[in-house]
Amino acid sequence: MSMSYLEELLKKAKEERKAQAIATAEKEAEKKEAVPEEKKEEKTLVDSYGDVRIYKVQGDPLFKYEVPVPHYRGEEKALIEALVEIAASVIETEPGYFGTEEERRRKYFDRIMKIIDASPELKIPIHAKEFYADAVVKEMIGYGLIDALVRDDNLEDILIIGSNRPVYVHHRKYEMMKTNIVFYEDKDIRNLIERVARIVGRRIDFQVPLLDARLPDGTRVNATLPPISLDGSTLSLRKFRKDPFTIIDLINLNTLSSELAAFLWMCVDGLGAYPANILVAGGTAAGKTTTLNVLASFVPADERIVTIEDTAELNLPLPHLVRFETRPPGLEGTGEITMNDLVKNSLRMRPDRIIVGEIRGAEGFTMFAAMNTGHKGCLGTVHSNSARETLVRLESPPISVPHVMLSALNFILMEQRIHDRKRGTIRRITELTEVIAGNNDKLELQTLYSWNPLKDTQEKTEFSSNFLQLLTKYTGLTKKELLEELSERENKLKEMSKKGVRDINSVCEITQNYVLKKKLKT
Repeated sequence: MSMSYLEELLKKAKEERKAQAIATAEKEAEKKEAVPEEKKEEKTLVDSYGDVRIYKVQGDPLFKYEVPVPHYRGEEKALIEALVEIAASVIETEPGYFGTEEERRRKYFDRIMKIIDASPELKIPIHAKEFYADAVVKEMIGYGLIDALVRDDNLEDILIIGSNRPVYVHHRKYEMMKTNIVFYEDKDIRNLIERVARIVGRRIDFQVPLLDARLPDGTRVNATLPPISLDGSTLSLRKFRKDPFTIIDLINLNTLSSELAAFLWMCVDGLGAYPANILVAGGTAAGKTTTLNVLASFVPADERIVTIEDTAELNLPLPHLVRFETRPPGLEGTGEITMNDLVKNSLRMRPDRIIVGEIRGAEGFTMFAAMNTGHKGCLGTVHSNSARETLVRLESPPISVPHVMLSALNFILMEQRIHDRKRGTIRRITELTEVIAGNNDKLELQTLYSWNPLKDTQEKTEFSSNFLQLLTKYTGLTKKELLEELSERENKLKEMSKKGVRDINSVCEITQNYVLKKKLKT
């Protein structure tokens, strides 16, 4: 790139932003005069890792999450925007900027440093070159002000609720927190939203002011623009967990007991003969998808699995796995692929298992039709508050499963998100209910395990499982032998927990090898 071309770009960028920088500075000066200086927060450091500091602020019920994030204003902001424009015109046309995210960041950083060194007219101090290069990298291939939040794997949600208001985050340990990050202008939030929309190849503007999508790394994105969001543009990021929870994690977190975990393991794989159809039910953010992922990891590795989701979240280290995700309508209102379309298509793919991320409509009918025609071991989630309500939801529009078809369901696993005064927010399996077909097509529900809130344990009820009777029929094992198998699996899970084995690959390898050895013995 010639110096004359660079100077021309730089001059043009400076001229375009000069008036804007002056106007911004005047506005900020007026704001500073009008708003009294805030009182200094009285805060106590609670935790820290990397660049993150977490404080308890006096008089505030929420913890505060702080990272070193500069707020670009005035000439500083105009200079960064000019550098972004210059770098974009040079770097985006050059090949070789692919690879891992870290490699891309490093290559962009090095190239931007060269642009700065070749542009003395920018008058950037030597000690500030890296600061500006880093800021440009975050704006170009990162997430600007919230880049540090996106890169923190301890965060579940990043929530931007408007300009001149703090960005909120939901931490895996400290739950909802305010941050020290503030977007001072709504256009900066809109620019970030538009950048995210370009990544996923979607459109968001005043005619289509909603965006619901998934980033390449699995992060769920929801964005809104005025006029539907009254206080300005909003952006919500639900981060994809790089290290997914396993059954050992759920046992260690006391989400469920090792005995219940062993029973579910046996029901899912069905001892290779008769796997159960199971729905995980509960409220919003109860942990249904996490539990579904854990149950799906018990499917034997020699079976063909098809997963169907609105937003792909299931993460299974199983060899014969086909993953599907719905597609919204295009700009012309055509090209939509629904959950029901994908469930119907999966039936033509010779699946051993069909796993539906969330049942909300006609896909429920199709899934139950599959259950009733010989597809065993189906798994899915549904929103409801009790086992009885789950059946009502399934029968009611828009799911509309005929009553006679519901008998194909074996278990409803209820999970709830509970606020405990001492332990904060906890997630618990509150009951495992068995669905039994009675006389005259009447369905009976019997709870096999129930959560005791006083002891914080899942306790077995006096009911005997009807499904165990089915297993004795299809496996040829006696009930005593099944109970011995259940005990052996529980001991295997306890052994893994004791040894600290908890990552998804290790846990799957152990559980899969256990089942394989059993098959070889028979």
